[in-house]
Amino acid sequence: MAVRVLLVEDDAGVAAALAESLHARGHPVTSVGRGADALHRHRDADLVLLDLGLPDLDGLDVLRKIRAVSPVPVIVLTARGDERSVVRGLRLGADDYLTKPVRLAELLARMDAVVRRAVAREAPAGDVVRIEDVEIDLGARRVLVAGHDTGLTTKEFEILAVLAARPGTAVSRQQLMDEVWGDAYLAVSRSLDVHLTQLRAKLDRPGLLTTIRGFGYRLGRG
Repeated sequence: MAVRVLLVEDDAGVAAALAESLHARGHPVTSVGRGADALHRHRDADLVLLDLGLPDLDGLDVLRKIRAVSPVPVIVLTARGDERSVVRGLRLGADDYLTKPVRLAELLARMDAVVRRAVAREAPAGDVVRIEDVEIDLGARRVLVAGHDTGLTTKEFEILAVLAARPGTAVSRQQLMDEVWGDAYLAVSRSLDVHLTQLRAKLDRPGLLTTIRGFGYRLGRG
């Protein structure tokens, strides 16, 4: 499936090489080198590849601003591999986070997984799961706790939706990563941990989302 890619990269050489490789595999690519340009052009893309070291804006600020107005899939593609940057990127709503240099085959696989998950996000209207005072509206992609919107990121919601589809039932870690990332092999284990920590904090219901040691997780106090 052809994916319209917005490549946000200030290194012209890197951008040209990556754009050429993606074009050769059928993906139309628009390249920009500034964060401000990314904020104007992201609505025309199916996927954003975002570098963090931009000349005008920090890439994490660009990510935050995009995520505030759009659910477009964003893969961070950067030289920043420190844990703090990775955690911040995921918390701000990145769908994936890759550090340079990136192997093209892996990038293409991750792009495919992210886009497949984006296409599959639509759920039947009216499909609502209620557990205690937590209301999970799968159609509207909204979660209320005691009547208040929790403001979950895309990945946080998808993790919760997988668990909510099987309330009170243990879901393996591998299955959770496979359903949310499209392939457990491609999922980054610490990414799941970061999202789960944030999800638990936003739900603020200790004991509702339980870790089953050595296996996975369960939603509900069954």
